[in-house]
Amino acid sequence: MASVVPVEKKLMDVKLGELPSWILMRDFTPKGIAGAFQRGYYRYYNKYINVKRGGVAGISMVLAAYVLFNYCRCYKELKHERLRKYH
Repeated sequence: MASVVPVEKKLMDVKLGELPSWILMRDFTPKGIAGAFQRGYYRYYNKYINVKRGGVAGISMVLAAYVLFNYCRCYKELKHERLRKYH
C-alpha cells in the first residue's frame, strides 16, 4: 500500500494556522540544514551574480548583511561605549 506523502508548500502559501505543522514538517537534520543553505546560495547566485548584465547589487547585499551581522554581534560593547561620558 502506498503511503501518503504531503505536498510541500512554500512559506508564502502557508496560512497562519498551518504554520506550526509546516515548521514541524521541515528537515532539521544536519543534512537538511546544509541542503537548505545550498539551495539558498544557488538561488542567490543565479539571481544576482550569474547574469549577463550584472551590477553591484549582488555584492553590496552580501556586504550589507555582513555589516549588519557584525553590528548585531558587537552591539553590547557598542552600547556601553555610547553611554559613557567623557568630560
